[in-house]
Order: sequence, then structure tokens, then C-alpha cells
Amino acid sequence: MNVSWLLGILLLIQQVNIPDQLVITKGGQPVAFVNRNDFSMPLPGIPIIDSEKYNKFLDQLDKSVSKEPKNASLDTAGNIVPEQVGYKLNRHVFTKQFYSYYFSKRPAKIEMPRMLIYPKVDSELLGNIRSKRIGRYITSFDLQNKKRTNNIKLATNAINNSVVFPGETFSFNKVVGKRTAGNGYLRAPVIVKGELSEDIGGGICQVSSTLYNAVDNAGLQIVQRFSHSRKVSYIPPGRDATVSWYGPDFVFKNRYNQPILLQAKTIGNKLIIKVFSSDVIEYNPRKIPSLPY
Repeated sequence: MNVSWLLGILLLIQQVNIPDQLVITKGGQPVAFVNRNDFSMPLPGIPIIDSEKYNKFLDQLDKSVSKEPKNASLDTAGNIVPEQVGYKLNRHVFTKQFYSYYFSKRPAKIEMPRMLIYPKVDSELLGNIRSKRIGRYITSFDLQNKKRTNNIKLATNAINNSVVFPGETFSFNKVVGKRTAGNGYLRAPVIVKGELSEDIGGGICQVSSTLYNAVDNAGLQIVQRFSHSRKVSYIPPGRDATVSWYGPDFVFKNRYNQPILLQAKTIGNKLIIKVFSSDVIEYNPRKIPSLPY
């Protein structure tokens, strides 16, 4: 038997059995291999895409290619850290190419198309809204209580560099997130129904209370605030703002026509929160009582 003839027959068999494969690449490197039949409705002879399967597939691709944008921010020395542009899967472009493959009945390759996502806060905007301090508040805490100090610093870092645009609201719970051991929070004293207890995240109410007084000093609109069921030592009576993941939240609204910037930090045993905006802002500050520190 002619060897070259036999090799030709084997190659032909392989080609016949090759599936209608789609190779999806990222940066030129294959990241996924799919087949037309993976997305076809069970209707013999009728090429119809199962939209549920296809959309789930798009979600998976999006996760593999997406990168969240990062706002410009200020470092501990007050220098501007430039923003970072993010991106996600361009579903419209990808779907056009996928449909071309699906109805062509032949293998294909698609480089995952990306869509740029620009951050809300760039270096230019940040440079403008750090010009003028419109609010500030300072409280003290006990550095010897290591667990409570840890929680205060975590929550402080979470709200630092937050920018609230005109008409937007700021939710403490949403920005800080769930206080769990997995997120680094420790068990520390808290007030529950008027009784002193211990729970994960104890101490963060000092951060929310300090924030409340700083934004109130700036004349911002307080949307939601709740006081503790008993007096706390770090703030004047009636000036606290208790928060809980499954309960009270502290929420304020930027009623001005300029964005505002929150700068929050701890220095020694001091928790300092400042509110900044552009030098053209017209604002109505309030006088806020404070404890000696």
C-alpha cells in the first residue's frame, strides 16, 4: 500500500472529525476553546443560539478580562497618585464576531475585544477639589486597646480619599463594607441595646461619629444618623453616629455644586477627618462642639 496515500486518507479523516471550534485569545494567547454545539438549542437542523448559555459564557469571559478602574488618590505625603484606566469585555463587538463564527459552520479565532472604563476621579479633578478645607473633626482613642485600634484604622483607610459628587449620597456601610474577620476586623467592645459587649468590628462607630461631625461641620446634608443607646466617651453627648452592618447606617448627601473629598487618617491616638473641595465652592459651615483632646 502506498504510504503517502494512507497518510492522506488519515489526514482527511481527521479534518472531517475536527469540530467547528472557536479559539478565544487574550493578548494573542488562547484562553478558551468552545464549540458551536455548546450554545445550540436542541432543535435539529435549525441553528438557534441558546441565549441563557451564551450570556453565562459572556459573564465568564468578562470576569477573565475585566480590570476595575482606580480613582486618583492622595498618598500619606499628600502627593497625587494618578488614576488607572480599567476595561471590560466589549460584548457588542464580541457578539458580532461570535455570530459570524456560529453561522459560518467553520472554525474561527476571536481576540477578546475590550472596552475602556475611565475612573470617576482623575488627577486633574483631585487637584482641584483638594484646594479648600471646608470641614474637620478630631477624636481621640486608646492606643493600648490594640484590637479596637486595628478596627478604627481599617475603617479610616476605607473612607479615606472618598469623593462625593454633587447630588450623590455617601453610605458608611456601603463604603466601609462588611466588618468580618476575613476583612481583618477583630473583636472589641461595642454597645448592644444599652449594654457593653464585645463583637467583630468594635470601634468603628468612632470613625462614623467623627465623620458625621466633620461633614456636619462642612454643612453637608445629613440623611441618616442614629445615636448609641448610651453615652460614649469619645464624642460630646448627642454627637455620635452608631453603625451596624445589619442595622443603622450613617448617610450624608453632597448638596453643594462641587465635589467634596474626604481625607481620613490616624496620627498617634488621634483620628482626624477633613473635608475638602474646590476653591470656588460656596458652602455654609456649622459650628460643632468637641471634647478636649
